[in-house]
Amino acid sequence: MKKSAVFQPKVDSNPDNMLFRFSLGQALFDEGKTQVCIPHLERCVQSRSDWMLPRILLGKALLANGESAHAKSRLKEALQLAIEQHHDDPAEELRSLLADL
Repeated sequence: MKKSAVFQPKVDSNPDNMLFRFSLGQALFDEGKTQVCIPHLERCVQSRSDWMLPRILLGKALLANGESAHAKSRLKEALQLAIEQHHDDPAEELRSLLADL
């Protein structure tokens, strides 16, 4: 069973639970469904200004769908959060992604 099949019913029954929604977005991303995961990750990003992980995944999903300008904006936000929150490995990955844009 795909992970998205586990989280989709949870999101359906509790659409405002952002942890379920993030888990669904992440599962969809991991399954290669980058277009489908974008709205879920966008909702997560909008729910909290300090939540780095959905911004990283959203940026990667946007890149995969050819939306480089929007991706760059989200990846820059994620990098700023990584720096502020002292997440060195994600910051390094984000710098690399941004350098390629």
